[in-house]
Parts: sequence; structure tokens; C-alpha cells
Amino acid sequence: ESPQLPVDLHIVFSDILQEAGHITDILPYFLKHTREIFPHLECIEELKKICDLSAPPEWYPNARERENKRRLIFHAGPTNSGKTYRALERFITSESGVYCGPLKLLSVEVFNKTNDKGTPCDLVTGEERKTVLPENKEANHVACTIEMVSADKKYEVAVIDEIQMIKDQGRGWAWTRALLGIDADEIHICGEEAAIDLVRDIANSCGEELEIRRYERLTPLTLENRALMDLNNIQPGDCIVCFNKNDIFNVSLELDKKGFECAVIYGGLPPGTKLAQAKKFNDPNHPCKILVATDAIGMGLNLSIRRIIFYSLMKPVINEKGEKEIDTISISQALQIGGRAGRFNTQFSEGYVTTYRAEDLDTLTKLMSKENQVLEKAGLHPTADQIEEFAYHLPQATLSNIIDIFNSLCVINSSSYFMCDTEGFKALADMIQGIPLPLRARYVFCCAPINRRQLYVCTMFQKFSRQYSQNDPLTIEKLCRTIGWPFSSPQNISDLVHQEAVFDVLDLYLWLSYRFPDLFPDDSPVRDIQKELDELIQQGVFNITHLLQASSRNDAGEDSESHYPYRRNASSESNALDTTEFESGFREKSLGKGRLTKELLDKGLITPEMLQTLQEEWIEETQSSPFSSPTNRRKFSKVHTRRSKKKDF
Repeated sequence: ESPQLPVDLHIVFSDILQEAGHITDILPYFLKHTREIFPHLECIEELKKICDLSAPPEWYPNARERENKRRLIFHAGPTNSGKTYRALERFITSESGVYCGPLKLLSVEVFNKTNDKGTPCDLVTGEERKTVLPENKEANHVACTIEMVSADKKYEVAVIDEIQMIKDQGRGWAWTRALLGIDADEIHICGEEAAIDLVRDIANSCGEELEIRRYERLTPLTLENRALMDLNNIQPGDCIVCFNKNDIFNVSLELDKKGFECAVIYGGLPPGTKLAQAKKFNDPNHPCKILVATDAIGMGLNLSIRRIIFYSLMKPVINEKGEKEIDTISISQALQIGGRAGRFNTQFSEGYVTTYRAEDLDTLTKLMSKENQVLEKAGLHPTADQIEEFAYHLPQATLSNIIDIFNSLCVINSSSYFMCDTEGFKALADMIQGIPLPLRARYVFCCAPINRRQLYVCTMFQKFSRQYSQNDPLTIEKLCRTIGWPFSSPQNISDLVHQEAVFDVLDLYLWLSYRFPDLFPDDSPVRDIQKELDELIQQGVFNITHLLQASSRNDAGEDSESHYPYRRNASSESNALDTTEFESGFREKSLGKGRLTKELLDKGLITPEMLQTLQEEWIEETQSSPFSSPTNRRKFSKVHTRRSKKKDF
């Protein structure tokens, strides 16, 4: 039944029906109801002031109120031009300095090189802190991931690497913050020439000048006029670049069948495994002469590559609306990845680039012959302080709603800045909405760097937040029971994928341990477990073809016509697939059906809303896959249904 009308509103309606009142008599009641539904209308002027992002330079008083203006030096050049090397020379010889890198691997590399040259240097990443001086005294130099740089400390020299990532929809805000906020006498900015105009505009808005130093590539790079066409044409020093894990596995298996030993690198691997695979490939005395990798090789690893071969030019991307699309790689990506071929002072001093398929060669030629598109805008993101002020005025609103209201009201200088994608942040906020947390703690949890498309990682994320809400420390004993430690070496691809997800969960624990040390107290033993797990994953990747063959045999036992889930022959044509399709299809039962779904719902590990979202994403990805044709879809459905009846790993 509908609720009864309040007496006063009933009288108003009655008067209108009896023509004793006017329709406008309802207006005060309508406005009252509107304010209840949209509470921010009551304080909209205050909220507009809070989310005024029109003058980002003013957020960093230490950098603006210096006695002497900062000196900005832009080292512009392509991959393998020595631009970062020159900036690091100044960093190492300075009295104090900070290096800001896009990846933990790069920060670790700078940390090691700086200490090797006799300059004490600390390491700071989201999951790790390392000091090199006695009694944990801070060194004057620090290498960090860019999100971790302090805007409160003063340095002589700062290095901001890969400045073109200031345009990134997800992380661009971190480069903007570093560029505007670091308090240093000299700031050395390294990256593509396409970012020069934007950096100059930002420097001008701060009243600072920009010095440009241009670099040419140190080794020649040649675009071949023939595609590879066949894996039999592979040569020592070749790197086949794939844009999804499915292709990585299939190409590796095909190469093994042809007698080629290969190294494998993709984004989901732990840093230690990536370095081990890179060492194996770089070693001139090792029989492994071929590398199969994703675009994870674009930065962060030193590799002796003779030729880059693009297996496909299609890649899953996130558009400006935060939506996932399959699109051709950008000019910047083609140049960044292709430029990894040929490296100064290695056995391959000249680099070559080509494609696997002949029909992709013209597209690659056009991409690599063009100049990078000039960057126009830098990313911004609401801070914890701004969100707290918003929440003060909107005490009943959820964090996700607060972000939506913030985005709708914020004022940005749209000629130079844009609001970074907040959909990932909101998705994490929705996952833990039902868990009672203080607002700032909730904000911190939602900043956690996790892959929200991995169901297992998201489940553990919810468990960790629930543990925090109960003020119950998550000790190493509890954590080991939760993840099922210890593990044995992976016996198939399913085991390997699961262990990679567990490694990400341990990363999440370490990330939280530096923000909530009382409730995530065992960072040291967790790091020990991570090292052991990294070694297990290394064993699996070193024997990846055996794991693939084991998986194929298991599938063959189920259905003689099916070999490997989501299998694509090396010569077949299809767009790139998201790795979630592989992981979900191989490790989980069919979404929305079966005992696993019921258990997850009953235990509160996922909500019906999360399940619906997963179903929608699954349907969307399946329709965009090479198996979207009716024939292949029927075959896939048959294989997947049979596999879902097997015991989960």
C-alpha cells in the first residue's frame, strides 16, 4: 500500500480538487521533498567553493612561496635517446633529490643504481619502504613511485619521469601534483616532445620558465616492409608483443611446438618474475632467444631486443567516459613499444619493427610515421580533505554519491586540466558501502591499487575492509588461513593465474600496512611469503609451456574437439581479448549460476548488485570476443558448461 499523505498536504490537494486552491500551492511541499532527495541543494554554494579546481597551482604553497623560482628543465626525446640518463646524472650528483617514476620496477632500478654509485638513496613505493642508512635514518635521496612523492619536503633536484602520462585517465593527477607541488630548486622532466606545450603552459601559470633539451635516438630504428606471417620466421632477439594474456599463452605454446624456447612477460606477473624472465632473455649464453610479452615491456625493464613484432594492433582501452573499448593502439604506444627494439651498448645496436599479420603493416607504418599528438590537458583528482569537507555538508550521502556530486559541481580550467576517471574509485566505494568505516579510512581503502576485475582480489579487499571495521588486526596467521598458504608449484595455468591473484592480495596487505599499521601489522612476514610466492610463480612461468600442455590435456579429456579455453591459433584473426575472459572462464564457474555463486552471496562476499555487474561485463566481453559468432558461441558454451562441473581449483 502507498503511504498516507500528510494531513496538511491532503488538505492542499483537496482544496485544489474543490477549486478552492491553486496548483502552485504544492510548490513549497515539492521544494521540501526536493531538498530531502538532493540534500546538496541546501548548501550548494559552500560545496561549489570546496570543489573549485580552477587554480591548481595555489594548492601547493611550498612550491609557490619559494624565495627563488623553481628551474624547470624538460628532457625531450624518444625511447632509447638517453634523456632519463642525463637527468639521473644530475640527480645522483646533487646534495638531495627525489626521483618520481611511473612503475615500482623503475624506482627500484634507480634506487639500486644510485646506491651502487655511492649516493645513499631510499626507496618509497605504495607497498614498500627501504632505508639504507643506519638506524633507519632518512637519506637525502629517495626513489619513489610518483603517487608517493612528498610536496612538503625540500630537495635540490627532482626528476619526473614519463611526463606524457600526465594525460592518463586514471593516474594523470599524480604527474600534475608532482609537476605543480614538488619543492625543488631544479625539476628535470623527462618524456615525449608532445608534452612540451602543456608543461610550458603549466609552468607559465606558476610564473616559472621552462628550459628544453632535445635528444635524438642513440640507435637506428627500421620499420621492415614485410610482416612476419609465420612463427617459423622468428629470429634470435625477436619480441612478439601481444595485448592480452590469451595470445601470450597461445603464441608461447606454438613456439614451443616449433622448438623455440621463449621468455614470457606480462603485467600480472610479480616484479621478481619479470626481472627473472628479462635476465633469461638478455643472457647471451642462455638458449632462450625469443620474448613474448604484453605492452608491459614499454617501460621499466632493460631488454636486449633486436626486433619488435606486433602480434596485433588492437588493444582494450578506457575512453574519456571511463568505458572499455577495443581500439587500435595510439601513436604514442606504437612509438613507445616499437622503440624498445635496438638498445645502446647491447648486442643489438640497431632495432627493427614489424607486424605478425600482413594486413596490419600499413597501419603500423602510418602510426610510426606520425608525430605524437600534442598533449592538451593534465589530470586532476579530488583530495581526501575535499571529500571530507563534502561529507560534512552531506552526512547521509554515500562516498560514491559524494564523488558524483563533486564531479557535477566542480569547476575546472578546461583549457589545461581534466578530471581523471573516478569510476574505479566509485566501484571500490560501492563494494564496501555496507561496511561501517570512518570516511577517511573509506577513502583510503578506495584508493587501493587493485584490479577490480579480479573477483578473488575484490573479495579479499572486502574482507580486509571488514577486518578493519571490526578493529581486529589481520595477523600473518589469519592471513595464511584466508589465502590457503602454503602453496605448491603451479601444475596448470589455473594454478598460475590464482597464485598471481594471491600475490596481488599480498601487495594489497602491504599497501594497507603502511597506512593502517596497527591493523595490518605483519608486513615483514608477508613480504617473506611474497618472496616465496614469487619464486613459485617464476617456476610456473619458466615452465609455462608445460602448464599450457597440462591444461590442454585436461580439456581434451573433457571434449575431444576442444583444446585450450579461448584458444586462438597463431595465424587466426581476431580482436584483442581482455584477460578477465581467460581468468574467469578457467577459474570460476558460470556467473550467476551454480553452487559457487550461492556460496559467495550467502557469505556476503559479493552483493547481488556486484553479481549483476559481473554478468553484464561477462556478456559484453563474450560478445566482443572471437567466440561471438553463433557457431563458436555454441562450442564455447558446451566446453564451458562441462568445465564448470569440475572441481574448482
